[in-house]
Amino acid sequence: MRPSPPRRLPLAPFLLLLTLLSPPRAAAAAGGPSAWVALRGAAGSRKASPAEKEAAAARLLRRLLPSHAGSFSFRIDSKGAVCGQSSCFSISNVVDGSAKGGAEILIQGTTGVELASGLHWYLKYWCGAHISWDKTGGAQLASISSPGSLPRVQGKGVKIERPVPWNYYQNVVTSSYSFVWWDWKRWEKEIDWMALQGINLPLAFTGQESIWQKVFKSFNVTDRDLADFFGGPAFLAWARMGNLHGWGGPLSQNWLDQQLALQKKILSRMIELGMVPVLPSFSGNVPAVFAKLFPSANITRLGDWNTVDANPKWCCTYLLDPSDSLFIDVGQAFIRQQIKEYGDVTNIYNCDTFNENTPPTDEPAYISSLGSAIYEAMSRGNKNAVWLMQGWLFYSDSAFWKEPQMKALLHSVPIGKMIVLDLFADVKPIWKMSSQFYGVPYIWCMLHNFGGNIEMYGILDSISSGPIDARISYNSTMIGVGMCMEGIEHNPVVYELMSEMAFHDKKVEVEDWLKTYSYRRYGQANAEIEKACRYLYHTIYNCTDGIADHNKDYIVEFPDISPSSVSSQLSKRRGMSIMRNHRRFFLSEVSGSLPHPHLWYSTKEAIKALELFLDAGSVFSKSLTYRQCLSKLANEVYLDALSSYQKKDSNGLNAHTRKFLEIIVDIDTLLAADDNFLLGPWLESAKSLAITENERQQYEWNARTQVTMWYDNTETEQSKLHDYANKFWSGLLKSYYLPRASKYFAYLTRSLQENQSFQLEEWRKDWISYSNEWQSGKEVYAVEATGDALAIARSLYRKYLRS
Repeated sequence: MRPSPPRRLPLAPFLLLLTLLSPPRAAAAAGGPSAWVALRGAAGSRKASPAEKEAAAARLLRRLLPSHAGSFSFRIDSKGAVCGQSSCFSISNVVDGSAKGGAEILIQGTTGVELASGLHWYLKYWCGAHISWDKTGGAQLASISSPGSLPRVQGKGVKIERPVPWNYYQNVVTSSYSFVWWDWKRWEKEIDWMALQGINLPLAFTGQESIWQKVFKSFNVTDRDLADFFGGPAFLAWARMGNLHGWGGPLSQNWLDQQLALQKKILSRMIELGMVPVLPSFSGNVPAVFAKLFPSANITRLGDWNTVDANPKWCCTYLLDPSDSLFIDVGQAFIRQQIKEYGDVTNIYNCDTFNENTPPTDEPAYISSLGSAIYEAMSRGNKNAVWLMQGWLFYSDSAFWKEPQMKALLHSVPIGKMIVLDLFADVKPIWKMSSQFYGVPYIWCMLHNFGGNIEMYGILDSISSGPIDARISYNSTMIGVGMCMEGIEHNPVVYELMSEMAFHDKKVEVEDWLKTYSYRRYGQANAEIEKACRYLYHTIYNCTDGIADHNKDYIVEFPDISPSSVSSQLSKRRGMSIMRNHRRFFLSEVSGSLPHPHLWYSTKEAIKALELFLDAGSVFSKSLTYRQCLSKLANEVYLDALSSYQKKDSNGLNAHTRKFLEIIVDIDTLLAADDNFLLGPWLESAKSLAITENERQQYEWNARTQVTMWYDNTETEQSKLHDYANKFWSGLLKSYYLPRASKYFAYLTRSLQENQSFQLEEWRKDWISYSNEWQSGKEVYAVEATGDALAIARSLYRKYLRS
């Protein structure tokens, strides 16, 4: 069960801490007033009126805090009397007070998003509330005073301006790793969260397969052809990008119709609040039958993307060259079909033709012609189109994208008609090495998460200063901040700070900010919790090694190796935090090479933070902090087991094997006591979208496969993407990770007992067969927590970590 709201202390200490955080002052946006003009021109003609935006903010308040529905008044600053040409919100007292039971606090702002942001700012910094995703604490509102006694705002109030216009949200794969099984109820909560965080430029990719179905049918493609083209629900992101086709499919008409209806609700709510949704556009990915229907078209079959044996059932998709006139016809048709379905809701479209698909030549003139054609296809469908492009390619394929090639692509469209997402700016900012993207507007983004893995990780110093450094740098073309994680619902401290950077014009002093954050999140001004947060800030949330964090702990990504092949590596690997540079979707390890779990901090310091949380009796952080401590401990135990094997020490091997397996069971037990770390809800939400039994089986297979094997395998070769989307979920640990490790150690023990070489091929056959059976399984897993998480954490601390 989710814990009840923590006890709240008087607000005096909190308000004292608030004085350390002076409100951000107004700052000129990068690019000057033109950036704000561009903001106003980015929305389509289908817009909400000021009254509709005010009503949308009021409804959000009723969903969040129904008891205070009458305590706030919302007003759109439609004439710029408060905000001028910028985007802002202001918080002030209602002049006539609350004596008559009316509104107490007036929130004014440019759009419904600013109204929601102002509400959130007030609830945080005047009332001590904390609002997060449900899986990371939810809305903790117990500290808010009752209606009629809300804290007053000093003087004439507070005005907070955005230093840059845009606050972008999502990665092109978030729709698969996090949103895939959502219904409208869950989407409504997410859009509320987005508005409260100030997000005004969200990706809106749901339901696009229904649009593609109609468009491709107009080009004489049949439903049978499309069945092999679309991926399954959990793999749509990669089918959209042309990485694969057919895997996990086909899509039923029920799915297509459901998702289109859902998208229409999503877009309507975004527009009511004044958000500008980013819709997809044509990147060149076409069904195989296009090559037969249009034999003279310039269509190329792409190379393999991470299959084990280049199986044509899944691999080697078809790309229509942007230089071909047919590309413009298809692209224009797709934009127009979206406008027909949704109305004119946006002028901003995403296209990533070259995302992990390298152009056939590095000739700048050719690259420029491709970019021009892509944009022409957009602008033919919408004359006001703006191309939004992920800048990941400039990092992941930096050997190809040198200055001439980057300039050719970036300057292939008029300046102001392209926005680049500096996707990995929190670790590898491209703006620094490209002279501000050679004059093209860009958004400073935090990538942070890969595969939706659940690991405590962050770079708070980078978040608190990076966007400021970029904005005030010489000739800056930065026009926004963004969050581009592959999966959500983790590390709330990271996402709260990153969201706030949309409203800060100066670097944030992280330690001071954490004091107010810890008060709000943990419900009390507690010296032990504050100290624990400082430990976490200087360890887990201070990764400075420049390595992208993808969880490769041995429990969740068990090494596929023969122990005899890694004997020389064991001593070198202990305590090291090395991970090779990687492309986002390809993180497999070569057989025979021992993987490197990422360890960027002192585990002793992290354990000190755990001790403080346990001493304080905190209902938050203990599960995650302790799980991470145990997972890192298991990495060491695994290495101890291999070392014992190398020494032919049977007793040592048995002891370390038992300990490794016991840690898995204990972590599962700990996570089972928290509703937010269960496998069951993921599977049940997938099945709940099904209408037929076939759909139910297909959706469950999709859900199970994504978090385990991910992609195809043979009898003796696992998927190259196995465990990419690994999860620390109760149920998954015991039913999948535990049997896999048990099988490996059983083969290891037998090898030592019989004095024979390790049977690597047999072990692979055994566990891959088990995995495929599990992927097709129908076992039901718990959807509600059992046990006392705090008591379990304390017990396991005494068992494993007490010195």
